[in-house]
Amino acid sequence: MLSRVADNLYWMSRYLERAEHTARLVDVNLTLMLDEVGEGSERRWKRVLDALAYQGEHGSLTDGYQIAQELAFSRENVASVTFCISAARENARQVREQISSSQWQRLNRLYLQVTRKEGADEGGEAQLSDFLLSVVDGIHLFQGVTASTMSHGEGWHFIRVGRYIERAQASVNLLKVFHREFGAHAEKSLDGSDYLEWIGLLRSFGAFEGYCTAYTADLNPDRILEFLLLNPDFPHAVRYAVDSLRNALEAVQGDGRLRRAAALSRVAGKLQSSLNYGQISEILERSVQDYLEAILRQCNEIHSLIYEIYIHYSIESALVS
Repeated sequence: MLSRVADNLYWMSRYLERAEHTARLVDVNLTLMLDEVGEGSERRWKRVLDALAYQGEHGSLTDGYQIAQELAFSRENVASVTFCISAARENARQVREQISSSQWQRLNRLYLQVTRKEGADEGGEAQLSDFLLSVVDGIHLFQGVTASTMSHGEGWHFIRVGRYIERAQASVNLLKVFHREFGAHAEKSLDGSDYLEWIGLLRSFGAFEGYCTAYTADLNPDRILEFLLLNPDFPHAVRYAVDSLRNALEAVQGDGRLRRAAALSRVAGKLQSSLNYGQISEILERSVQDYLEAILRQCNEIHSLIYEIYIHYSIESALVS
């Protein structure tokens, strides 16, 4: 596969995953605004901006609804839904011959949906929430169409690499920001406002029902962290994302096992092992923040190695691989 094609498929997938994450996070916090206003709401939206690595000035956004508008419709903010879907479509357009007609039609329809936003930003919070949920549904439809109409070869695996590295990083960023504020008080019994915050965290991952299935509805901060970080079966848990990322990277390498990809296999394997064999008691005894930072560093290293090995490699390195 051409490195240009791999690059476009990788970023198409990353941008769609980012759009879904942003849409879900904003929708959850719009709902939480109904239960709390004032300083608590302001702190919550600041966490959202920090988790999404918002590049602008926080002070320029005066209320939660304005922040939600920015994260939904901004053409400049790299975390916004509209920006991400537009970027995903542009990447798909450049490799139009590598994806199916059904994929292109589904993604193009989603692009038109988010760019034709007449009335969506003027109809109030309920209509904005409907818009965000429809975006999540549209991305899920695209993923389903991709799975059922695209050949499961190298291109398919690069799409999976992009999706799961983005998911792992976004999830860890959200956990890091949330735990920085609430982790120090995790041993205390939850009061009403804290209870809502932890429920909001679970719903930001789409994990409330999954958590209740695993642990019942008794909310315990340590168990929530364990579920979102170390659960091997829940799709938005960090461990599940890293397991899927490692599997996709192994599939890209194939049976040939490029020698120049040894470093990538080592870093991905080390990250996978730290999650597969991690124990929540050990993580809590040391430092949750340090553990999450280590995951982010290894994800960034994996991204750099993907580019070094598959995208921007030199002719000389390809000949000796």
